Amino acid sequence: MAVALNPALTRRDAARLLAGAAAVALVAPAAPGRAPGRRPGVDALLRQLTLEEKVSLLHGATDPASKGQAGYVPGVPRLGIPELRLSDGPAGVRVTARATAMPAPVALAATFAPDLARRFGAAVGREGRALGMDVLLSPMTNIVRVPQAGRNFETLGEDPVLAAAMVSAEVRGIQGEGLIATVKHYAANNFENGRQNVDARVDERTLREIYLPAFEAAMAAGAGAVMAAYNRVNGLYCSENPRLLTEILRGDWRFPGWVMSDWGGTHSDVPAITAGLDMEMPSGTHFSALVAAVASGRLAESVVDRAVRRVLLQLDRFGLLGAGRPRPAFDPAAGAATAREVALAGAVLLRNERDLLPLGRADAADLAVIGPTAASPLVGGGGSAHVIPAAAESPLAALRRHGAQVRFATGVDLQGVPVPASALSLQRTQQGGDPESVAQVDHTGDAALPADSSWTWTGTITAPASGDYDLRVQGAGGAPSFGGSITLTVDGVRIGSAGALFGGNSSLIATTDGLANAGAAVRLEGGRATAIRVTAAGTAGTPLQVRLAWITPERRQEALEEAAALARGARAAVVFAFNEGTEGADRASLALPKAQDPVVEAVAAANPRTAVVLNTGDPVLMPWLARVPAVLQLWYPGQEGADATAKLLLGAAVPGGKLPVTFPARAEDAPTAPQERYPGVNGTALYSEGVFVGYRHYDAHGIEPLFPFGHGLSYTRFGYSGLSVRPAGDGLSVSFTLANTGRREGVEVAQVYLTPPAGPPVPMPPRQLAAFARVRLAPGERRRVTVTVPGRALRYWGDGRWVRAAGRRAVEVGASSRDLRLRQEVTVR
Repeated sequence: MAVALNPALTRRDAARLLAGAAAVALVAPAAPGRAPGRRPGVDALLRQLTLEEKVSLLHGATDPASKGQAGYVPGVPRLGIPELRLSDGPAGVRVTARATAMPAPVALAATFAPDLARRFGAAVGREGRALGMDVLLSPMTNIVRVPQAGRNFETLGEDPVLAAAMVSAEVRGIQGEGLIATVKHYAANNFENGRQNVDARVDERTLREIYLPAFEAAMAAGAGAVMAAYNRVNGLYCSENPRLLTEILRGDWRFPGWVMSDWGGTHSDVPAITAGLDMEMPSGTHFSALVAAVASGRLAESVVDRAVRRVLLQLDRFGLLGAGRPRPAFDPAAGAATAREVALAGAVLLRNERDLLPLGRADAADLAVIGPTAASPLVGGGGSAHVIPAAAESPLAALRRHGAQVRFATGVDLQGVPVPASALSLQRTQQGGDPESVAQVDHTGDAALPADSSWTWTGTITAPASGDYDLRVQGAGGAPSFGGSITLTVDGVRIGSAGALFGGNSSLIATTDGLANAGAAVRLEGGRATAIRVTAAGTAGTPLQVRLAWITPERRQEALEEAAALARGARAAVVFAFNEGTEGADRASLALPKAQDPVVEAVAAANPRTAVVLNTGDPVLMPWLARVPAVLQLWYPGQEGADATAKLLLGAAVPGGKLPVTFPARAEDAPTAPQERYPGVNGTALYSEGVFVGYRHYDAHGIEPLFPFGHGLSYTRFGYSGLSVRPAGDGLSVSFTLANTGRREGVEVAQVYLTPPAGPPVPMPPRQLAAFARVRLAPGERRRVTVTVPGRALRYWGDGRWVRAAGRRAVEVGASSRDLRLRQEVTVR
């Protein structure tokens, strides 16, 4: 492997990266500009800053010219220290302007392609600079531990070797465009429920082997900033945890950049900055008190100087001091091209009995398409990863554009119809006006309300018969708000906030007329009036649209029957199924939401040629799997996902992604099924599974997963032969022949696993990923593939250091963690 050492890294740092990242990852220059370290210019600036100015650089403030980004630091104009704008960015730049909505990072992880991760990062980095941003709050490198965790879609999978390879490449891509990358959330932030305070109790070996390698690789790749997690680790909040922030990050890894808090994740002033936190975001609730702390003698000014120097060093390194760097032009076509490439490469063919996919000409000429995400695309997950897409075609439109003859049924109705006047008794009040009686809440299209107006509807809703009614508030043009400015309250409980960034039961799937859609199922007793309230506050320049809708029990059954009837009369059927992962809340279960399983069952019973396309961010249960010949995992595929989906279904492209997470067959099979592990008991979550995370757990306990880590089929076949293993430095060189034995070009991700020695010195999983290679082969082509198993893969953490696990061990090579084709034993000394 040819390696170009980054001059910004010490030899010790470079060696650590090579030992810890996957064999396919290369070390490349981390960013433009000069290498980090002490610089006379930075020290001179520091001497000219007043204490008040220094502290102002260490906490967020209100942006006088906000672009809708997450954070802002005002800078010191008199000294050429620029204002900084910080944007969320795991799946694209989150501002109020349109940007390229990239596929979810878990889809990127499914490519097993660090070179593509670098291009992904470069696309986001370039757009971030073009849209006026200086710091990107990304990548997220937390390992998938809990299969139903709300932000799993933002991660790079369950394996530390894969995550390390992908994140280091992505960091280089982001920073190569001049945008500072912020690696988050450090550390052990592995689920959302209770994330603000939960105490993750995790032993040092598990931290070092599972949860820290991706962070370590990102540091070696030159990341400029780190975000501390909300949670506690072993009793201390991450934002004031000296073990994490100083001993490991600055001591062991020699990180020269700065550490910021997560938004609202700072709990103190002096203890936090002393522990190693440099910047409080989004405001200075605690750090604004640092001036007084220095004045009173509680804090030495040198501690403030240390934090400010860390920030200034990175600004200098990225050429942001003084006149700054020129910004590129926004290039939506370039962003879209990268988004499409990732969506195609990350698609995983989970099942394909009787080669149902790709669909043949006869199938495409008579195709039933079912599911709401076929008509209204699910571009990405929710929360701070949500991006306003530059454009987003629906899969239904893309299939038709590619020549398929398609009939559509929703199967699951997420939109409903306006609640009729017969079920409502309402009064409407405009802000500052008198109440008036109205029949309905249906102000959409030409009936929209004036911009910048505020309204309240109060009254009752009465169902004609008892049942579960899905009540929805839908709208557009609301004032910007994290909590949503168009809300629905039933019996005094808010059940929906349309467009809310966090919570509010706001769907990620728009209505067919493009409205935000929020609400929940409510039990209504027939003939009984139930109190309701709708509020809406508009913004200047945009008409305010508001609609109160419902999906009745009868409509749910009708939608299912329509889908089955449509499928019965078609040559083939494709069902689009989904879940909605979001920041701030974990999924209630691993099942598909919104009663989708009965729809899949009904369609599969009606048509044996049924394929399912999954728009999910993480594992789901599939009780219908045995009756569905084909399943294609598209994740949250970004704004170009519709085109990618159509090409994959119709055979214009070939799937080559592999699962970066294990799909369990049952919820109780997951390593975090015991309550003390997740969500924890009395605010404490025990990471007592240790290093047995993901596939390691299933292998160690002999549990058959629904789909194993690394699994992914193709429209062609691959053969493995000729394994050869030899020493290479302190690691191993692994060579084998990979052959495309089918009739189509295809991509295979060949995976190399390492077994423990007999009688291991510590508990070790039956196998763990050590290296991988993504290879494209023409029909009939054979290629000799060589990868390096780094020395780190032969070690475990013990007694405060990496210890080589000597003895007779096996190298296994294959198509997944459960499909291993080749094996050779080696002696590790």
